[in-house]
Formats: sequence, structure tokens, C-alpha cells
Amino acid sequence: MEDNYIIEMLNITKVFPGIVANDNVTLRLKKGEIHALLGENGAGKSTLMSILFGLYQADSGEIRKNGKVVKINNPNDANALGIGMVHQHFKLVEIFTVLENIMLGDEPTKLGFLQRKQARERIMKFSQQYGLEVNLDALIEDISVGMQQRVEILKMLYRDNEILIFDEPTAVLTPQEIDDLMEIMREFARSGKSIIFITHKLNEIMAVADRCTVLRKGKCVGTVNIKDTTKEELSRMMVGRDVSFSVNKADANPGEVVLSVRNLSVPSSIHKTNAVRNVSFDVRAGEIVCIAGIDGNGQTELVYALTGLERPSGGTITLCGRDITRASIRNRSKTGMSHIPEDRQKHGLILDYTLEENLVLQRYWQPEFQNKGFIRFDAMRSYATRLIDQYDIRSGQGPVTIVRSMSGGNQQKAIVARELDKDHKLLVAVQPTRGLDVGAIEYIHRQLVSDRDAGKAVLIVSFELDEVMDISDRILVMYEGEIVGELDPKTTTVQELGLYMSGAKRSTVKEMSYA
Repeated sequence: MEDNYIIEMLNITKVFPGIVANDNVTLRLKKGEIHALLGENGAGKSTLMSILFGLYQADSGEIRKNGKVVKINNPNDANALGIGMVHQHFKLVEIFTVLENIMLGDEPTKLGFLQRKQARERIMKFSQQYGLEVNLDALIEDISVGMQQRVEILKMLYRDNEILIFDEPTAVLTPQEIDDLMEIMREFARSGKSIIFITHKLNEIMAVADRCTVLRKGKCVGTVNIKDTTKEELSRMMVGRDVSFSVNKADANPGEVVLSVRNLSVPSSIHKTNAVRNVSFDVRAGEIVCIAGIDGNGQTELVYALTGLERPSGGTITLCGRDITRASIRNRSKTGMSHIPEDRQKHGLILDYTLEENLVLQRYWQPEFQNKGFIRFDAMRSYATRLIDQYDIRSGQGPVTIVRSMSGGNQQKAIVARELDKDHKLLVAVQPTRGLDVGAIEYIHRQLVSDRDAGKAVLIVSFELDEVMDISDRILVMYEGEIVGELDPKTTTVQELGLYMSGAKRSTVKEMSYA
């Protein structure tokens, strides 16, 4: 039986300051299978896979490939063994092009000269074969998070690895892209490749995986055959309790307009045309408005303009009756805006600061946290400890944990805690549950509804259709930089929403009302 295992990670233990990330974990991967790795945020999934890929060294335990003990000191060793990894937090050089990032470390040369054309042709073949189109000449810093995810997948395809680790690969993909990726993974498995698939999305596990290993607080809870289990059973194994998969909320009771956007246009960082074109909408107190659409249709640029990260080329933005079109980010914050950004590491956190420092980033100048220009560290510590407990932010050393060392899901929880706890009138949230486990998603959704019920205006950008349908009171659909539809989640369907998202259907401006 053991001969079927292409990879065995046996009794792996890894300890970081203040936390046992992996506690005597065993995982066995069969040749040609898709093996899901499931667990709460901070359960040790990414750490375990980082050990397999050579980014970390286990404190004890061993790794075998095809029954033979192997030593993986670094990613080059992993690649030499045919192990590739699509990382949750992208390992890309922002000032390099897409082509340069994919080639990096595996550049084709002839007589010492770089063979760019050869590499380009090979990448284009994979890109077309698997529907992973991306502009090879664009700089990484200029493309969306969804496009960066494609680059990571293409990097692995380019290296022709036989053991493929996908760490939260669908977190930033659209539903259609997820379906395409699932089919790609099935094709990989049929061709004999072996896949370890880390995800929090139980539907994806049920749809594509053969077996699933569940981790909880660093320990292995067990491995099950997917055909013999259910979503409910997997969620119980993961969080140790029953989880609700639907959002319970009363009907909205919208009040006065909090955010008013009129004829807003925002330039594109890639093309000469505007990424957002003549967009108008309102968000009222006591309602959740979701902006739906396929990634790359102007949502990122719209949020950048609303939050002050990008200057619009035309139009106005009004918050609480005040024109903030040209206001600074701090002034928008003081006027009542909270922001959960799309890229948590780039725009949401200072990774080398402590957790407590990050939790007061938007408030440290307030009297509560400073006295005559000096930080009140006792107040900061007390505040951070409260948020850590309230939002179940797991970190090895509590408030003094360096944020870079925390799991992606717990980094996300820190941002959500900071922005929701701040005194605000409007919450702008982009993919607020990205990378969170089902228990954390359930909690965040409850917090968003609670924010709405407290009379706050909530604007969410999400690529998760289930989330859009469940959490929203109104849905605005963006396509090619324009609002093409305003839908009621109670009366619309996922299919109709998909038609608007693809541009096959649109409402006229007269059909959409703005108070």
C-alpha cells in the first residue's frame, strides 16, 4: 500500500516562538490524487506545505518521496524533486514583468544568451491551453490580484512539476475561473500529477478532492475519503462545532445617503482609457450594497478612488454630505470611512510592525492612545488585547507578535477588527472574507450585518457569488468600468447575475435610481 504514496510527511513538528505550528502531523499523498488540506486560520496548513517546499525546516519528523527519505533544504531542492507550489501570498517581483517572473530561476539560455522568445512561446501555450490569459509584458505592480494569481499558476506549469501544492489558489478567482481551475486540476490528476490543495471552501473540496486531511490547532484530526463524508462533517472536524452556511439577517431599513458617487471616472494604470467610466451610485445608512463583477472590470480602481489611493479623472465623491473627492486618506478616515483593502499585505498592514501597532494604525493620534505626542503603550496593549479576544485573532505572542509571522487568515481578521471597531459611518470592504475558514466567515458576516443594523452604510466588493447573494441588500454589477445593473438579491438569480457580469445583459441608466 505504501508504494502508492508519492509523498509522505511523517510525524512533522514545527515550533515558532509562542506557538506549535505543526504538532506531530502525518500526511500521505497518493500518486494521481487530489488531496485537500483543510483547517482553521492558523491551523498550520501553510506551515506544513512550506516545509514540503523547503521554505521551513521541520524540528522533527521526516519526508519521503516514493518511499525514500529526502532532505528538502530550500525551494531549489523541492523543484529538483518535482515539487511546485502556488503560494497564498504571491512570491512575485513587482517591478518585473509577468514574463520575467515566470522565467525567474528557470531561464532558457543559448550560448549564454537569454532565450525570451522560447520562454514566451512555452508560456503562451500553457496560457491558451488552460485559459490563463495574462499580458506577459505588464509589470506585476500594474496588474490585479486575480491576474497575479494566474502568474503564480503559470510559474508552476512552466516548471512542469509532478507534485503540485495549491495554497488557497481560488481565493481571488471568479466563479468561472474557479470552475476552470478545478477542471485543470482534474486534468493534472488524470495525467498522473499529484496535488495537495489547501482551501477553506468546502464546496471546492467536495467537488474536486479525492481525500481530505483536517488540521486543528496544529494537530492532525484525521484523513477522510470525500465520497464518504459531507460538508457539515468536514466543518465540524475543522472548527469543533456546527457551522451555519447561510447569513441570517432581517430586512434592511435604509436611511439617509452616506456615500454618494456621481459621474466618477478613474484612469487605468495599464491602458490609456479610463478603468472606471461615468459611474454613479448611492449607499445609504442601514444597508449593505455589494458590487459584483468579474475581476478586472474596474472594481479595484473604483475602490482606490473612493478610499484615496487613486485620484479620479472626473466626477465627485461625497461622504456624510462632505466632498471628499480630493481629500487625503486620513481625512476620509476622520470623516467616517473604514476600509478593508483587497491586498491585505500591501495596503492593509505594516508587516514588520507588531499586531498591537497595526491595530491602532488608524487611531494612534486620538487622545485615547497618545498624550502630548507620546504613544500610551498601556492603552494600546489593552485595546489590542480586547480586539484579539473579540475577533479570535490567533498569534504566537499575542499583541507583540510581528504581523508578518501570522497566517493570512489571521492577518485578515486583524484588519477586519481594526476597521469595524473604529468609529465609522461607511465601511468599504473588498473581499472581506478572503482566505478565512468557515467559522471565521460566519463570524465576519454576522459583524457586517451588525454594522448595517447599527445604522452604518456598508459597501462590499466580492467575487464570491454566494457571498454577494447572501449578504447584500442591493447588488450593483460592474462590467468594463460601468455599472450595468442594479439587482435585488431576493428577486434575482445567480444565472441572471452572471449574464450582467459577462456583459450579455444590462439595464439602462433610467432604470437605475439614485436618490
